[in-house]
Amino acid sequence: MPSLHKDTTAPPFRRVLVANRGEIAVRIIRACRELGIETVAVYSDADAGATHVLLADQAIRIGEAAPAASYLNADALLDAARRSGAQAIHPGYGFVSENAAFARAVEAAGLVFVGPPPATLEALGNKLAARRSAVEAGVPVVPGLTVALDGDPADPALLAELAAVGFPAMIKAAAGGGGRGMRRVDGPGEVPGAVAAARREALSAFGDGTIYVERLVRPARHVEVQLLGDRHGGLVALGERDCSVQRRHQKLVEESPSPAVTPEIREALFDSARRVARTVDFHNAATVEFLLDADGTHYFLEMNTRLQVEHGVTELVTGLDLVAWQLRIAAGERLPASVLGAEARGHAIEVRLYAEDPWDAFRPVAGDVTTWQLPAGPGVRVDTALHATAALPSAYDPLIAKLLVVAADRTAAIARLRRALDETVIGGVQTDHGFLRWLVEEPGFAAGDYDTSLIEERWGDGPPLGAEDAALVAAAAAWGRDAAPTRPGRAAAPRRGDSAWARQARREAVDR
Repeated sequence: MPSLHKDTTAPPFRRVLVANRGEIAVRIIRACRELGIETVAVYSDADAGATHVLLADQAIRIGEAAPAASYLNADALLDAARRSGAQAIHPGYGFVSENAAFARAVEAAGLVFVGPPPATLEALGNKLAARRSAVEAGVPVVPGLTVALDGDPADPALLAELAAVGFPAMIKAAAGGGGRGMRRVDGPGEVPGAVAAARREALSAFGDGTIYVERLVRPARHVEVQLLGDRHGGLVALGERDCSVQRRHQKLVEESPSPAVTPEIREALFDSARRVARTVDFHNAATVEFLLDADGTHYFLEMNTRLQVEHGVTELVTGLDLVAWQLRIAAGERLPASVLGAEARGHAIEVRLYAEDPWDAFRPVAGDVTTWQLPAGPGVRVDTALHATAALPSAYDPLIAKLLVVAADRTAAIARLRRALDETVIGGVQTDHGFLRWLVEEPGFAAGDYDTSLIEERWGDGPPLGAEDAALVAAAAAWGRDAAPTRPGRAAAPRRGDSAWARQARREAVDR
């Protein structure tokens, strides 16, 4: 373990292996570069030419495209660290980031795991264990079970347990995050299929098929608190993020601060988050997630003992580099007063650009990005791994880019987001750009009046296409997906606030 650095200008480590891919691997590599740390990328066969491979100082192949053969392969990751001479491993998010056994193996190999300690991952990284810790800490939890759903999903005893929780209910994976391994059930007849599907998805994504059940709270906001803690007892809550705009129980939009959170609610959320974290020996970065009901009562959902996809929202309102502080905390440094006393200022929003069709239940779609124009300018940040020959491997999450904006207040942030989306063009594959452009004009969202049912109740299957847009979609399909811009009619609908980029894309689709 590196010694405590008194000179915070010195690199925390000489060389770090990044055990991830895509935009988060790029994000970590860039933070390391600014700190003077050498980086080692790992890659599967599908990622041989990926941006994170090109940016790192070294790159090591770890297996075939399937995550189980590469990014979830602990032996391959540890072997790559040994061969490269890395001192530490940063797992990013997803994959092995909350795997306690992997963290223990990293420490056993004499390396530093950049994240909470293994015991904390066991106690809080697992959602069931975290629920039990929250109950012990006196933090309110969503009603449900605190034990795993084992055995035959058609077993009358199991069905009786679920009936006691109440319907509708959520079947949830105990491991991982990102909405994977999660299914809604509205009655006993849906339980066997939902349980089987949740187990299968959780096992594939996280290597752990353990599931449990919670009652579905509706209406509710999904609000989370970012924590940062050092090895010396320093702990700070760095504001909250509202993550209520979701499809398939996965986040699409995040903003900070939450429009639904008053100063009193914020203090209650911060207090609950800190109490959960103090049930264990917590240090590094984590996020405590809550549901906030219509009365402002909060319920603990889970604690993600890792960096979050939406960490950039907090960085924009606090001015802190969370990845850099993860690395410094892992090296034993104390959080200074400037971090412990950090206050959020302004308003930040993140939207996620995915390769998926919002007019078809946000179904992921295949294809490669052939052309793109990403926005820039004051208060705009884009996290992506796109480059001229980058592919979108079907084995992984279809995230293309994260578009973030920050401004003095929410109204200005939405205006900036509208402008940034109007500058965004992604061609060659269908994306959710059309939905995001609709969202910034949606009156409820503009007013901050929304909850986790927004997509279901206000978007549905999307605004119907008029005759002109339908013809444009047909023309683009006939032209060929590899050459055509992103289904221009759909990507641009509704037409309010249409951008010059989208208009040109439509003209090209018709001309060809």
